[in-house]
Amino acid sequence: MGNVTAAIAVANIVKSSLGPVGLDKMLVDEIGDVIITNDGATILAQLEVEHPAARLLVDLAQVQDKEVGDGTTSVVLIAAELLKKGQDLISKQGLHPTTVLAGYRLAVKAAVSYIKKTLLVPVHSLTDDHLLNAARTSMSSKIIGKEGDFFAKLAVEATQSVAMASMQQEGKTIYPLSAIHILKAHGKSSVESYLMKGGFCLNAQRASQGMPTLVGLPDDESASTETVKIAMLDMNLQKHRMAMGINIQVKDAQEIENIKQREMDITKEKIQKIISAGANVVLTTKGMDDTCMKYFVEAGILCARRVPKEDLRRLAKATGGQLVITMADMEGEESFDPECLGKCRGVKEVAVGDGEMLHVYGCHGKGASTIVLRGANDYMLDEMDRALHDSLCVVKRMLESNTLVPGGGAVEVALSVYLQDYATTFDTREQLAIEAFAEALLVIPKTLAVNAAKDSADLLARLRSLHAKSQTKKSTADEDGEEEDMTVYKTYGLDLVNGTIRDNLAAGVVEPAMSKIKSLRFATEAAITILRIDDRIQTNPGGTNPLAAGGGPR
Repeated sequence: MGNVTAAIAVANIVKSSLGPVGLDKMLVDEIGDVIITNDGATILAQLEVEHPAARLLVDLAQVQDKEVGDGTTSVVLIAAELLKKGQDLISKQGLHPTTVLAGYRLAVKAAVSYIKKTLLVPVHSLTDDHLLNAARTSMSSKIIGKEGDFFAKLAVEATQSVAMASMQQEGKTIYPLSAIHILKAHGKSSVESYLMKGGFCLNAQRASQGMPTLVGLPDDESASTETVKIAMLDMNLQKHRMAMGINIQVKDAQEIENIKQREMDITKEKIQKIISAGANVVLTTKGMDDTCMKYFVEAGILCARRVPKEDLRRLAKATGGQLVITMADMEGEESFDPECLGKCRGVKEVAVGDGEMLHVYGCHGKGASTIVLRGANDYMLDEMDRALHDSLCVVKRMLESNTLVPGGGAVEVALSVYLQDYATTFDTREQLAIEAFAEALLVIPKTLAVNAAKDSADLLARLRSLHAKSQTKKSTADEDGEEEDMTVYKTYGLDLVNGTIRDNLAAGVVEPAMSKIKSLRFATEAAITILRIDDRIQTNPGGTNPLAAGGGPR
């Protein structure tokens, strides 16, 4: 009982943040850092949850976020409601937990089968409209929902720009979201965010004011993508120093000067090899001292230091280069392979907000792009980042699966009506568990309506009536005697702005089918895992058995 109560308490925290008119949460940690969000996974990840059963729901939200990227709040609410209904069956109606679990498994299997057979809309020729609708639906509950059209377009273009052929399955295209780099910069309004198409942005600036701000031909789109060559290094570019623990005994003072000179010459030779390979731009993840900068300034090369390693890896992918860790070769000498250089049309330092960024134009390689987000403050930028991440995941899932389902509670109500009918085909006690599963699914449309300040009982009654008609009567005669197709009602869901029922597929409120199927499976598995537990035993931390130590009964 305590397990179920703890899980419901966790679900109640995120309940009010569901849907396009859901509310935000302000999370404050012990040092006063603030996060303002309505993303279920982020809220639960920040909570200090001590109860082991409640922690399962937190893990459930993380799994949904990792696998699908969206629907984290829904999956937690469904799991908590399944637990609540299951506990009622066990405690009030005397059903055995095994019967409830068997019923839940039958119900989820039937629900997934019904989604695939009836509700799922296959999109053989997926158009941008379908993708934009899905991205817009995902963003509707977030801070950028008002500018949904703008950001949906940004998300779709960014995801399509990183398309690449799958190595495992021939003919399949994959969209690795790790290749999309999101940069946040203060200032301007959110609609002045932009995508660097065929280019890349780095949150770095020139190491010295004497270096050029522009290399190559960034503004000339007809120029070759091999105009500029970029060396990407993961090593220090500083004056060579002797290693620790080495003693040199010098008898002549002139030798000390020679040692110092040789240390400088080693650094100069290293830099000369990078320049000789043809590099116009040098980026390193580590430091660069004044001596090295002097050589680069003299050669007219643009350099940046302390660039995040993850950013350089993405840039290497975008420009067709490699991140160089050491210059040592197989013969024990130092050399720089020109094959490791990335290629692009031009590199330019651009003032963005309070600082500068390096923009790389016309990248030679493929599979990386950058979105630069603009906003008033850190809280807003962080929430925009989370919202955009959810939308990118939704677009990716849609492009890879080519299937969608209507949103706005349409799937949950259709499944509830179907499962109520499906339960009557059983003459065993599992019938009660399947009915409980059907009722539990209604928590989503109920919560959506309550959060939108609408009458949930009225809307739900009308919506269930329409779905029941669509499943029982294929067609019916209207007042003029003409046949009316009732199956069109299967895509009807809630319109939370106007407080009515509408065809959500036609209205463009759609979600990837994978999101619904996985959230049902994950929620059911989590509920089953918790309902299977009948006792909680605190183990002995010392690991000693009191009976073995002679402390048992005599």
